[in-house]
Amino acid sequence: MPPFVHFILRRIIAIPITLIIITMLLYAGVMLTPPEARISLYYQPNARRLTETQIKRMTEVYIEMYHLRDPFLVQYSYWLKSLLQGTWGYSPTMGEDVLPALLRRTPATAELTLYSILFFVPLGLVSGVYSGWNQRKAVDNTFRLAAFISTSFPPFILSIILIAVFYVGLGWFAPSRLNMVLSLDLKAQGFIQYTGMYTLDGLLNHRLDVTWDALRHLVMPVITLSLYHWATLGRITRSTIIAERTKEYIIAARARGASENKIIWKHAFPNTLAPSITSLVLSAASLITGVFVVEIIFSYYGISDLIVKSMQGIPDSAAALGFSVYSVIIVLTLMFVMDILMALLDPRVREEVILS
Repeated sequence: MPPFVHFILRRIIAIPITLIIITMLLYAGVMLTPPEARISLYYQPNARRLTETQIKRMTEVYIEMYHLRDPFLVQYSYWLKSLLQGTWGYSPTMGEDVLPALLRRTPATAELTLYSILFFVPLGLVSGVYSGWNQRKAVDNTFRLAAFISTSFPPFILSIILIAVFYVGLGWFAPSRLNMVLSLDLKAQGFIQYTGMYTLDGLLNHRLDVTWDALRHLVMPVITLSLYHWATLGRITRSTIIAERTKEYIIAARARGASENKIIWKHAFPNTLAPSITSLVLSAASLITGVFVVEIIFSYYGISDLIVKSMQGIPDSAAALGFSVYSVIIVLTLMFVMDILMALLDPRVREEVILS
């Protein structure tokens, strides 16, 4: 078997093993809640019309139906079966199976995450390269100050500042996904949601006004979500380019009369990719888990809508578990893709794969 294929297979095998370990720990946490409390969600809407005796009888029926008094491994196996069947359990607060509820809200979260990555990745790489190449000059000092300020603000503080300035003060940008009047207009006109992402669906429906409005509503959440990760990626890239700048191959390229841009982007930049991609993996994973807080603040109803509804009052264990598994699967998949990209882009990583 070729070494690179062996490397990919090892990463693929690690994903389900990691998923099983994490979900077992999550389910163990769910089991700390008494069965009576977990099952009360199923009859809570009708609780006022039921007598105490009926509630007790119904509780026991539901507990037996959902095996909530069985040993841990038995309960976990039933839940894992629902995971493999594609339902991910039934959520009483949502009134439907967990996976369809998650998938219906995914496009909004995916749209916000996608534009955040498209914003901070190229900006972080380019600003980090130019800052490191011009160490201690005006561009470097400006970058370091901006990166310091960006990492000093927690996302929820930054979001409040942006809303106060750009929504309340200037009226340029607004929370939510679309203007309310436009949203109602789209429902009345039978707007087709091909992808669930308004920026793309607007183009597919030949509605540039929808795309433009969706982009305007993305500005504040994207900046809030991306700024910290831009600063982190830029700092890593800056440190790497500073180390590369004085190496012999750079001096040799300059002696041959190569232009500065060619030296930067053809010779130095490729050698910054490995540590930059490592930072990018961690930033992307953190971004995916942090996107839900930003969604709540900006009324950007994606996956966060499900988790907020499921945690009001008595926690909905099925929805909470589904949300956790959903996040874990995305992060593990992202890390797998980044591992492959790193091995493809960096010769040093490929050599380590072959040696291993």
